[in-house]
Amino acid sequence: MLPEEFDLSGRVAIVTGGGTGIGKATARLLARRGADVAIAGRKADVLEAAAEEIRQESGKRCLAVPTDVRKPEHCQALMERAASELGRIDILINNAGGAHGHIGLSKIDLAKWDRDIQLNLSAAQYCAQAALPHLKKSKGCIVNISSLAGVHGTQGVGAYSAAKAGLQMLTRVMAAEWGPAGIRVNCVAPGMTATEQARKNWEKGFYDPIEATKTFPLRRPGEMDEVAQAIAFFASDAASYITGETIAVGGGPQIGGLVDVDA
Repeated sequence: MLPEEFDLSGRVAIVTGGGTGIGKATARLLARRGADVAIAGRKADVLEAAAEEIRQESGKRCLAVPTDVRKPEHCQALMERAASELGRIDILINNAGGAHGHIGLSKIDLAKWDRDIQLNLSAAQYCAQAALPHLKKSKGCIVNISSLAGVHGTQGVGAYSAAKAGLQMLTRVMAAEWGPAGIRVNCVAPGMTATEQARKNWEKGFYDPIEATKTFPLRRPGEMDEVAQAIAFFASDAASYITGETIAVGGGPQIGGLVDVDA
């Protein structure tokens, strides 16, 4: 039995980008902890397959809502449908994101720049603003999903890095403005995570995850469920007095030193 502060029974969560990766892992975990869930994404078949898996595994309701979160009207429709069919909205997980190609800032196509900013930053505002009336009623919470690229920056994905950094500041401002209404807003910044897409890239030899994580204190990539645990914490009453914060889930600080040391 879950401790009371982690139990999400009776609550409704929306997870954007919920058909795959960290979003799907998060939706599964929230459902296992008792929440009914609406998952959103652009691919209806992928969403429905994920929703059915979540229903079978958890016994909870899971609504698949095809949505392009780059369009404010789609975000509004998502909130209205979730509230109508599931009865309320308590938790919004702004997880949808991604980078359009890997190229330096001097050569990036400006249309791709705009898409990355819209998907990784603007979409979170669109969804949060649409969910706000419902979250005021439930005194709910928002968890925005950033990236360590938004903390440290990553060359080759400048727009993505800038958008994710902006999402962390948006989290702070949302928390300040909406806290008096009883709404908490926090952010999780994953590092290298073994999502389905990441594993495909590793298999193609785009980069070696073991080599890439040699500077990580924990010496390995993260798992999707490990990121989902941090998200679920922020969504629960265990984090009832935490708002405006960003937590990194990235295997520890990547810092150098003056001498070699032993564990």
